[in-house]
This record gives sequence, structure tokens and C-alpha cells, in this order.
Amino acid sequence: MNVLSPRLLLGLALAGLVALAIAATGAAAPARATAGTLNFCTDATYPPEEFFQGTKLVGSDIDIGTEVAKRLGLTAKFQNTGFDAIIAALLAKKCDVIISGMNDTAARRKQVAFVDYISVGQSLMVKQGNPKGIKTLADLSGKTVSVEVGTTNKAFLDQASAALKKKGKPSIKITTFPKDTDAANALKTGRVDAYFGDSPVVAYYIQRDTSFGFAGAPVNPIPVGMAIRKGDPLVAKVQKQVNAMYADGKMKSILAKWKMSAFALKGK
Repeated sequence: MNVLSPRLLLGLALAGLVALAIAATGAAAPARATAGTLNFCTDATYPPEEFFQGTKLVGSDIDIGTEVAKRLGLTAKFQNTGFDAIIAALLAKKCDVIISGMNDTAARRKQVAFVDYISVGQSLMVKQGNPKGIKTLADLSGKTVSVEVGTTNKAFLDQASAALKKKGKPSIKITTFPKDTDAANALKTGRVDAYFGDSPVVAYYIQRDTSFGFAGAPVNPIPVGMAIRKGDPLVAKVQKQVNAMYADGKMKSILAKWKMSAFALKGK
């Protein structure tokens, strides 16, 4: 058995007093996992926003997050995190910011604060030639559609399916996948009739695989933002840098690099 020295006992006592003081005053300032680092949670299965090229993490969000960190005098670090658990990871302080193609919705704003940086619609993707004749959400009645779990795309499909059922039509058979790339692959392998995701993601898949095609026009445009814990001073700091990136053209150059210029925020 080890005997604690008086100095160590005094140190432990002081640490306990500090912890009690923090608890009494509410929440401590959000910790950085490493000094000088801005830690991002991202689900790296969502091209062209975040994905792996070999072992390298790339994408528009990776470039944007890296630039924001740089302008704050920090180094960006990205942690690959499943999308269905990504807000929980942020709230547990496993990262400082979420940058993961996350739509800024009223439901999510109950948990986190957002700094919006682009706005995207959602699109249907089908096999080239559209053999099932899918052009609108109504055409999904009785069809099987793949989507990533935990996304606003899934929530939107649920609403569309409920609306069809209310009209006495067959509902949409929604199949969820933990990775968006798996949801797209389900269409390629014929397990579903269509895939539903954010428009830039659909465009990316179609550009790289001639077996895919668009089905109809984009729907339901929603802003996309970086999520940060409520009350964190980073909210104002990140907003300032996003504004500056639009003002000096850096944001638009990043979006152009990834063929996402159409999704820049209007009026910026």
C-alpha cells in the first residue's frame, strides 16, 4: 500500500476545492483537448464535404475548419465521429466544434448554437436513366429509399412518408445506414430504388459514377452550420472568421474548389 505524502495530500485538497468552486459557479470554460488546437467532430463519410482519400481526410468542411482555426491562431484537428452521436460528443466536450454538413434546424438549436456558412437543398439520386420514373417526392410512394441515419434528410423523408400515408397512398420504405457512402452504395447494388441526401453530396456521387443520376429538382433548402456548445465564446469568434472569409473571398474560393459555389450564403 502506498502512503500519500503531506504535499500530495495538500495538492489533492486544493484540487478538490477548485472543482467545488467550478461546480458552484456553473460550467467551466470549454477545455481544449490540446493547447493551441481547435478540435472538430466530423463524420467523414459525406463527400465532398468530409471524406477520406486513402488515409487523408479531405473535403470542403475540412478546408473551412482548417482556415477558421488558422485565423484564430490555432491548429485544426478532426475527429471522425458517427453522425448519430455527434452532438452528444460535442456536449461531452470530446470536441470544440462540429463541422459535418450539419443542417441548422430549430430542433438542434435547442441543444447547440450554430454558425451558418452555406445553404443547401436536398436531392434524390436514382440509377442512370431513372428506370423507376422517380421525379418528385410523391413518386416515392411504395418505393425503397436509402438515407444516412440521424440526418435531417431522414426526418424530411419521414414527414413526406407520413403525408403520403395520410392521403391513403403507400408510405415510403426508408432504409437507414450509419455511413452515407453505404446509403449511396445501396442504390448502386440495387437494394433500394433511390437515395436521398444533400444536393452537393448527390452531385459529387453523380460526377464520379455514371451509373447514378438526379431525380427531379432539389427541395427543402436549409442552412448548414458549425455547431458549438451554447455559451461558448467560440460562437462569436467563429462567426467573425466566417464573415471575414466571405468578405475576403476565401470562403468562395474553397467552395469553388469543391464545386459547391452554388451553396454560398446569399448576401455574403
